[in-house]
Amino acid sequence: QVQLVESGGGLVQPGGSLRLSCAASGSFFRFIAMGWYRQAPGNQRELVATITGGGDTKYVDSVKGRFTISRDNAKNTVYLQMNSLKPEDTGVYYCNTVSSGWTWGQGTQVTVSS
Repeated sequence: QVQLVESGGGLVQPGGSLRLSCAASGSFFRFIAMGWYRQAPGNQRELVATITGGGDTKYVDSVKGRFTISRDNAKNTVYLQMNSLKPEDTGVYYCNTVSSGWTWGQGTQVTVSS
């Protein structure tokens, strides 16, 4: 059973930055395409960034140019660098495979507010 542990969230002012981390257990992490998901209050969870095992990345339009997803396969960890944060980026952030095939972790809360 793969476990996912997200961290790095917090309260930040508009225009600020945060770096999220997601540590995964399991032996096959390096082969798995991973994603960061966001669930804003009252909304469904949405996939905002993905990265293949080889490092190819994709983003939804709302975060392009501001967010960067990366991974360290030696550490079984995927990151999300978030810059120029906006209030609409507020939500709980989760990582999972791009097919959301693993059990969800607890997520990490990101709040962008002045």
